[in-house]
Amino acid sequence: MIPNEKEWSKSEKKIARQAYKAAYNRECKAIMEEVRKMAAETRDSTDLWRLHDYLTEKRKETDEKYDYRYSVLRFVFARLIYEGWMHQEDLEGISEDKLQEILESAEFYAGL
Repeated sequence: MIPNEKEWSKSEKKIARQAYKAAYNRECKAIMEEVRKMAAETRDSTDLWRLHDYLTEKRKETDEKYDYRYSVLRFVFARLIYEGWMHQEDLEGISEDKLQEILESAEFYAGL
């Protein structure tokens, strides 16, 4: 275990998994909405490839962002809160110290 790494209890792991899935689904839904809009406005090959490029970029971003290793999960959650895909309420039931660390890290992202 990494020094200062806090263990996740069984109940916290369940809460974390649900929050993670909810955030991922929210972001994917937003991507799908944008794809539908772009597809409806597609008139030529340039528009088609713009849609392809958008999906490629979003796939890359989500693959990088959504990392469910417990060693980085608090930072993932902080970023998701900062970006609006996760809400503090989604994490109700995890320890106060973990939640505080997540929220402080989200504030850090806001200051970048």
